[in-house]
Amino acid sequence: MKLSQIVTVIDGKVLSGNEYLDKEVTMACGSDMMSDVLAFAMDRGALLTGLVNPQVIRTALMMDMCCIIFVRGKMPTKEMIELAKDSRIAMLVTDEGMFETCGKLYAAGLGKKS
Repeated sequence: MKLSQIVTVIDGKVLSGNEYLDKEVTMACGSDMMSDVLAFAMDRGALLTGLVNPQVIRTALMMDMCCIIFVRGKMPTKEMIELAKDSRIAMLVTDEGMFETCGKLYAAGLGKKS
């Protein structure tokens, strides 16, 4: 699923990374615990979280994720947005909760095996 499709599915807003909207996203991981995220191999994945701190971006970078989606309307700081830009990671926000956002992405086909 393309990142641009994800924005539509989750009724999201792009905070940074408009230039990456054509990237293909293969799976997603939703967690507020970065130690759980580190337990997954997430090549070209999307990280969904309500945790707003720079460790989220560093974790996404280490796991080669292409996108961070902040749920529950959580807004990162300007410094975090700049760090995401420098790290070439798209950053989105949605007002939906974690459960709803993950459900919408799964229902739209993200992460399903063909």
